[in-house]
Parts: sequence; C-alpha cells; structure tokens
Amino acid sequence: MSKNAPTKLTPDDLNIVARVAVFRGLKADVVAHILAPATAVVLKSHDCLFRQAEKATDFFIVIDGWVKLFRITAAGDETVIHVLTRGDSFAEAVAFTGSIYPATAEAVSEARVARLPADHIVRCIRDNPDIALAMIASTSQHLHNLVQQVEQLKAQSGVQRVAEFLTSLCSVHQGKCLIALPYDKALIAARLGLKPESLSRAFARLRTVGVDVNASNVAVGNVEKLRQLSFDDREVARDVLRPLVGKP
Repeated sequence: MSKNAPTKLTPDDLNIVARVAVFRGLKADVVAHILAPATAVVLKSHDCLFRQAEKATDFFIVIDGWVKLFRITAAGDETVIHVLTRGDSFAEAVAFTGSIYPATAEAVSEARVARLPADHIVRCIRDNPDIALAMIASTSQHLHNLVQQVEQLKAQSGVQRVAEFLTSLCSVHQGKCLIALPYDKALIAARLGLKPESLSRAFARLRTVGVDVNASNVAVGNVEKLRQLSFDDREVARDVLRPLVGKP
C-alpha cells in the first residue's frame, strides 16, 4: 500500500462516494452517518490495496484513477477479474462476512480510493435494516456484471470484445470520437480475456470499421458502427470484418 497516510474524505470525494449503487435509495443523513469514519487512500501505480487471502476488514470505492482486481492461480499466473474506476465499489460482501479477500487489488494508475471499515457498517445495519437491503442490491449488481463478463467471453469474438471496450470509452453515441486508452494494452488484453498479440490483431481488424490506433490514442470514425459490431452475432461480425482479411 502507498505510504501516504489516509486522510478524511473531501466534499468532492463525498459527492462521488455517496452516489454509488451501494447507497442508492438511502436517505442523505443515513449515508452521511455510514461515511463518517471513511478515509481516502492515495495510491501510486502498482501500489497494493489488499492481497488475496488477507482477512477482509474494509470495503472500498474508487474516487479517481484505476484499480485492478486479480487472482494468482495455483500455477502462479495472474488472472484479471475486473478493472475498476470512479464510482465503482468492491469487496462489500466479503468484508461484511468477515471472510478473506478472494483477489488482490492493485492500482494501475495514480488512484484515490475511499476505505470504509466493515465493522462500522455492520453496526449501522443493525440500527437500520434498510442499509442491508442496499448492500444486497449492490452485491446483486456485482453478480450481474460478472455474468455479463462470462457471457461476453463465451458469446463474443475477441474483436467484438475489443469493439465493446472501445465504445464504452467513447464520450459520444454517434459520429467520430477520439479516445485515450486508460491503461496499458497488456492489461486491456487481460481484462478482455485475450493475449497481447490477439489484441493487436483485433485492433488491426477494426481498421475496416474506421478504428485507427496510434499508441494509446484511438480515433473512432463511426461510433454507431463500432457499437453495432459488438452487438452482432459472430457470423454477422465476421462478414463485416471480411474485407480486411481477404475472405471471399
């Protein structure tokens, strides 16, 4: 973890943290009470927030920057589970059950993360059961996101996964868009279940739909077309990309 000492949340921090799904539907005074002991942890790239198999004592909300969750397999390989950014919460369920963290959380850029002690939240839940319902809803949303990731890995080709990732970064829904990749390509590949060389090939194939990648900068010529590619089934997507690969 970063050597910077935790600090109190600023008003801007609170505005971000109070809007996350885990607090949705709760009254402002209840949220304020929950967040009273929260602190902000400042991380540098590669700083570790917690490690796999450590006892879970807190849960976290990303205020700024990017944080990856990953597991180390029995073979010693790193498997990326998720990459989180502003407004994403994580480790709620394991913190409240007093379990262990099932993954490691590591900053992939400079990051600022809110840390909430689980024992305080448990006391709040005993006083106000509505908080438990909000926590359950948030955990359900995490499960839904994981199901979507599994579906993406099974139903979409690598090119489609890259297309969906790029459209998620676009600030517009149609026309042209310039975007900057938020973290390095090796992590993008791991996040999408691809090898780095497969990511490079996917970027090359996406030129046929107007995507130009130059280092960490990406020019999308037609956001709608790129988004539609990610939604099409594999056969349709293959037809769209066929001109580049020279198939009849």
